[in-house]
Amino acid sequence: MAKAVQKITLSASHDIPFNKLVLSQSNVRRLKAGVSIEDLAEDIGRRGLLQSLNVRPVLDAEGAETGQFEIPAGGRRYRALQCLVKQKRLSKTALIPCIVRDPTAETSAEEDSLAENVQRVSLHPLDQFRAFKALRDKGAGEEEIAARFFVASAVVKQRLRLASVSEKLLDIYAEDGMTLEQLMAFTVSTDHARQEQVWDALQQSYNKEPYLIRRQLTESAVRASDRRARFVGLDAYEAAGGMVLRDLFEDDGGGWLQDVALLDRLATEKLAAEAEKIAAEGWKWIEVAVDFRYGHAQHLRQLAGVRVELTTDDQATFDALTAEQAKLEGEYEVADELPDEVDARLGEIEEALSAFDSNPVRYEPAEIARAGVFVSIDVDGRLAADRGYVRSEDEPLPAGSEDPAADEIGGPNETAPAAPAQRTVITIGGDQPEDDSEDDVIKPLPERLLGELTAHRTLALRNAVASNPHVALTALLHKLCLDTFQHSAPGACLEASVRHVFFPVQSSDLKDSPSARAVAERHEAWKAELPKDDDALWDWLAGLDDGRRAALLAHCVSFGVNAHYEKGDRYGGPGVSAHGVQQRIAQADRLARAVHLDMVEAGWRPTVDNYLGRVTKPRILEAVREAKGDQAGQLIDHLKKVEMGKEAERLLDGTGWLPEPLRLADIGDVSDTPTDTEELPAFLADGEGQDAVMDESEPIAIAAE
Repeated sequence: MAKAVQKITLSASHDIPFNKLVLSQSNVRRLKAGVSIEDLAEDIGRRGLLQSLNVRPVLDAEGAETGQFEIPAGGRRYRALQCLVKQKRLSKTALIPCIVRDPTAETSAEEDSLAENVQRVSLHPLDQFRAFKALRDKGAGEEEIAARFFVASAVVKQRLRLASVSEKLLDIYAEDGMTLEQLMAFTVSTDHARQEQVWDALQQSYNKEPYLIRRQLTESAVRASDRRARFVGLDAYEAAGGMVLRDLFEDDGGGWLQDVALLDRLATEKLAAEAEKIAAEGWKWIEVAVDFRYGHAQHLRQLAGVRVELTTDDQATFDALTAEQAKLEGEYEVADELPDEVDARLGEIEEALSAFDSNPVRYEPAEIARAGVFVSIDVDGRLAADRGYVRSEDEPLPAGSEDPAADEIGGPNETAPAAPAQRTVITIGGDQPEDDSEDDVIKPLPERLLGELTAHRTLALRNAVASNPHVALTALLHKLCLDTFQHSAPGACLEASVRHVFFPVQSSDLKDSPSARAVAERHEAWKAELPKDDDALWDWLAGLDDGRRAALLAHCVSFGVNAHYEKGDRYGGPGVSAHGVQQRIAQADRLARAVHLDMVEAGWRPTVDNYLGRVTKPRILEAVREAKGDQAGQLIDHLKKVEMGKEAERLLDGTGWLPEPLRLADIGDVSDTPTDTEELPAFLADGEGQDAVMDESEPIAIAAE
């Protein structure tokens, strides 16, 4: 015989006057959480009570009902109603819908209160998004929606931003196939096809972190902090039709500019317009580029010029700002942290003082007519106009030299016709990065990459030599001894010289490297002190103490340091020979050991741009295995080259790993003794007729070890 199913009986619903209700001490909620009582009261006043109160009759000592009802579940709603009564927006006798529990029920009031709060399920974020979207589709604004539900407008904007995510990905999230953080990462792009492509690619990777999703979706975009973006301005970029990708869920630093070609065009056009303004000053030529290579003006003579003096008012302002800065710094000298307002004020003063430092320089009209200007964008996104550079072919002829032009018009006494006013020649250009083909075998590093890496090493070595007068003096004496005892010196007072070595091959980050900045700052500091007149320079040098003289010597000697790799000529052609390159690297290794050069301390880090994106996958894996072990290599060996390079950059960060050409050589591997053979070290070896990328079948190259 089938067992009869026991029927349940639900508690009855009654409308009870508000003044008959009291709070119960059995309510388990003790701490404030969620929407405030005041906000809840406003919501009830707007839309009414959406959920009945759970009440129980209050019994007297004999167990008889007193006509009062206690509320074990719904205390916050009761307090909100109480607030409305106090505001006289609700009558004391207003009927309140209540579920009346049987006082003899098996479950206690505490259990009812606990069940109502524990079994409550928060709304799924996707449902919340769809509900907000439905309200917006009906005409409600984001601020209005936020006010209705007592949430910040940023929350509404974030939820509505989920509309930019592919429906396929929304369905995956709804089925718990991805986390909310991953879903939010996809909102930086509105390209649904690209979103789905990135998600599919992530299924083959162990790493599905949100930051990786954002990085892949923005890899073809430019950050708003880029010098070009700051120079052009987001308003101008968007006015020209450019799209900006924004991340409402994370600090995006202004977002990403999606149309790089448009940004480059706007930056170039704005630079060209600024160049036209500068051309009105009468310069012979102007070169325009977003950024110039390191050392681009070293072979040119720079005009001295005369800095325009400050006006009386400007000088008074300058003095007042300097005094205020000194006062604030003195007051908070021992403070662990500056107050926000003081920190902000010091920043304003520093910016104002820097404007005085950039006071214009005045040049003679005759000098302007033969000199030029480099116009670019500095690292802060501001216009950089470096004026007053003279090319060798534009230098004035020495006094008394023959003037061919004079002969053409019949002799020096014949009057030459007036030359027409010259028009400034404006050149606009820039370097394009090279592409490196995909390869699946380890091969020697491309010669261009070797040149870029050793350019970094040369700059760091220069900086180290300039900081070590003892080593600099030893290197100079070594050079003099070679010239004196091993070579015939031509008749001259002193043939010792330092030839400034430039880098025909260099990476884009070389100019802004710590070594480059340190060398440039030191050079400008000495340059400001040196007299311009030759006789005065000799007297000034003679008056230096030994320490300053040694420091200046070290700085000058450092400019002759050349640890740069270049392809040598094996057959005696023009330029350095293959053996000469070998000897150069060997001597550079000895010099690096003498100054204890550490390229990690010098600021070099392996990135996709300067190394990992320029070599083959086996070399990327080799780097990760050397730094992190075989297990780390196995984590990324299945990735495509682009993703592998980015993950390798993250894994190598902080490990101190260096590619072979930047490592400090062991003593036993370097010899200064000339040899009969001209065979190069493994990392410098190149077969006959090879181009920058060497034969794939060659063994792994080892450099400077």
